[in-house]
Amino acid sequence: MDTPPVFPLFDAPRFLEEGNAEVNQHIAWLTLNRVPDAAFIYEHAMEWLLESRHSENNYKTYRSELTTFLHWCLEVEQISPTEVTRRTMNRYVDYCQSPPGHLIAYRNVAQFVTDKALNERRPNPLWRPFLGKKTDGAEQPYRLSDKALKTKMAVLSSFYGYLINEEITERNPATIWMRHSRFGAPAAVPAALFEEDEVRVFSDLQWSYVMNTAHTLAESNPERHERTLFLVSLMYGCYLRISEVAARPGFSPVMSQFRRDSKTGIWSFYIPVSKGGKKRTVAVSRELLDALKRYREYLGLPALPAPSDATPLFVRHRAAGRGRDQGLLNANLGIRQLRELLNELLATAADAAMTDGFDQDAAEMRTLTVHGIRHTGITHDINYNNRPLSHVQADAGHDSIDTTSQYLHTSKTERHESAANKRLDRLRD
Repeated sequence: MDTPPVFPLFDAPRFLEEGNAEVNQHIAWLTLNRVPDAAFIYEHAMEWLLESRHSENNYKTYRSELTTFLHWCLEVEQISPTEVTRRTMNRYVDYCQSPPGHLIAYRNVAQFVTDKALNERRPNPLWRPFLGKKTDGAEQPYRLSDKALKTKMAVLSSFYGYLINEEITERNPATIWMRHSRFGAPAAVPAALFEEDEVRVFSDLQWSYVMNTAHTLAESNPERHERTLFLVSLMYGCYLRISEVAARPGFSPVMSQFRRDSKTGIWSFYIPVSKGGKKRTVAVSRELLDALKRYREYLGLPALPAPSDATPLFVRHRAAGRGRDQGLLNANLGIRQLRELLNELLATAADAAMTDGFDQDAAEMRTLTVHGIRHTGITHDINYNNRPLSHVQADAGHDSIDTTSQYLHTSKTERHESAANKRLDRLRD
């Protein structure tokens, strides 16, 4: 079966979560040959899309706009969406207003179809990203209405808002473009860290409940939660984004990413592809190394990995019943599965805090996301462990020291407590 000139990337929600071998191969090829962080961005795009899965109309609109934009970025311009600026966005708008003729269809068709012989979902060769009109059977010149253009920018602005929250990028080129376009969108307030918009982290008490709960779950149900305990320890200890330890097309995390420097004996965790296609190495603490030993010993492995250890970092314990990993027991876990494990942990920790009478802390914990684990690790290291900002910046993968500095005393409560006993006259009794 032929493929369409633009590869559709996102099937209906029930199929998207199962994975598609052809899409995965396409994304892996783009990652290797076009844009190094294509798979990284694709996984986040899937996560963002799935948040709208309960609204069929929204989901269809979002995936169509996102598919067109990612095709333009990854294949036409061959750049990461994180590199897009207002000027670049102008080129995208021009592209959408005058698309190549072979990318225009004149009737709606599905992006994916079922191959009954193989019982597989495949890209529909008749699908095109742009839809033209006919009058009395004659094809009309393609025209993008202002309403359609504003919809495109609104969808992309929402997507970039998600990427900003996940610390994948620091700018929203769609919003900036709209602000300076003929549509004259009102200028937005600069995205500074106001008191009402602080970095969201777990307090000391809340984090103690998270870790105590992780240990309790590991003791009571080691088959499921030894993995959870190590996962949360690694996320916190190395300030990881969940996508940096999850499997995705072209990337399967393995134990040998823990590496020992033969000269110093120091251990680190290597991340081959992260934000912007960059790689980085994160320092590993003694306690995290002990957590690794515990996890590996539970798995029946030597205490520490050899340089060639290809054991998957996080694996499912039951074989997948469907999808691209059907029947495989030790397939790597993806973003969705790892997020589910962590959300289960955070919810259980909040329940424990409420049982002990910390109702407000429990309520706050329920509003924090998995990404808050990364924020908490950074905040604790700067404010409590007194690590130099430059060291934390390198381990966190921040492009600017200013980004790292935002984690200094991020809590109003901490600032107020430290100010409570200030003297106005130090010599007065």
